[in-house]
Amino acid sequence: MLVGAIPAGAWRGRRVLLTGHTGFKGAWLALWLHQLGAEVTGLALAPPTDPSLFERAGVTELLTHIEGDIRDLDTVSAAMRAARPDVVFHLAAQPLVRLSYEQPVETYATNVMGTVHVLEAARQVGGVRAMVCVTTDKCYDNREWVWPYRESDPMGGYDPYSSSKGAAELVIAAYRRSFMAEAGIGLASVRAGNVIGGGDWAADRLIPDLIRAFEAGEAPAIRSPQAVRPWQHVLEALGGYLLIAERLLAGEAAFADAWNFGPADDDARPVSWIVDQVRAAWGGDAAAPAPWTGTTPHEAGLLKLDTSKARSMLGWRPALALDEALRWIVEWHRRTAAGDDARDVTLRQVEAYRTKAAL
Repeated sequence: MLVGAIPAGAWRGRRVLLTGHTGFKGAWLALWLHQLGAEVTGLALAPPTDPSLFERAGVTELLTHIEGDIRDLDTVSAAMRAARPDVVFHLAAQPLVRLSYEQPVETYATNVMGTVHVLEAARQVGGVRAMVCVTTDKCYDNREWVWPYRESDPMGGYDPYSSSKGAAELVIAAYRRSFMAEAGIGLASVRAGNVIGGGDWAADRLIPDLIRAFEAGEAPAIRSPQAVRPWQHVLEALGGYLLIAERLLAGEAAFADAWNFGPADDDARPVSWIVDQVRAAWGGDAAAPAPWTGTTPHEAGLLKLDTSKARSMLGWRPALALDEALRWIVEWHRRTAAGDDARDVTLRQVEAYRTKAAL
């Protein structure tokens, strides 16, 4: 569980700039922030998938929506001036490993220079007190060993996506040391594990691929059944981000740093285990997996995160066991497919998580 609930009213009227709000994780965070009473401005490209949680849940009705590209500094600066944020959550990214092999230039431009633009706009526009920049667990120099990675381990990345996120971490650290403390901005980076949840329709992600196959009555093709990842529900990561932002807003300089958010160690599971669990939760009409026949560029085979820093300093704990998180995802898709309102289903899960996590 999470130790130390969000104080009542802490986010009411708080001005937030959220980049990447049209994406899966950004839409979940936008809905949660709205539920907390924040005044949110979102900056992002059009939704990256069709369907999308952003559109299904009517997120645009709940915030000020600005469609723009973080690769353009003037666009980012204009959005920052319009939002006048107290806090910035930077989630906009090119988030897919396999796509980064096809589009390396766009991946580096978005994930590295896009991050530079958000940081630069915040310090130039002024008024920002806290920034939480989201990178990834894949930013580390992955040596395929059994030990989980700590925040002090070296950055790396074999593929363009992973290395772009490692480079973004170096950018964030340089801005933190060179500019942000002097500007009165608490700047943190957050590195979450493989985030999963209802409303994700991205290509080349395990859970969305499984849901698509089961809905179509097809056998899902499984690419790397033995690969181990730190799977966690999206609300686990977002809860950590909100707690970090609160400590930064309170002026606690020790929290302007890098942070891992991942599952309990025994919830770092192989792909094959995830497939079996989701198939069982889906029910008898879920087809058995089929062997993968496509090409497979390099992806890490083993990855775990050490979250002891967040546990000891922030009081953060995972609240959802992985099997329960997977059932929540199946329930989300089953309910929305049956006609339940996607926003209502999402916010009910947010509220259930807040109760379970004492957040």
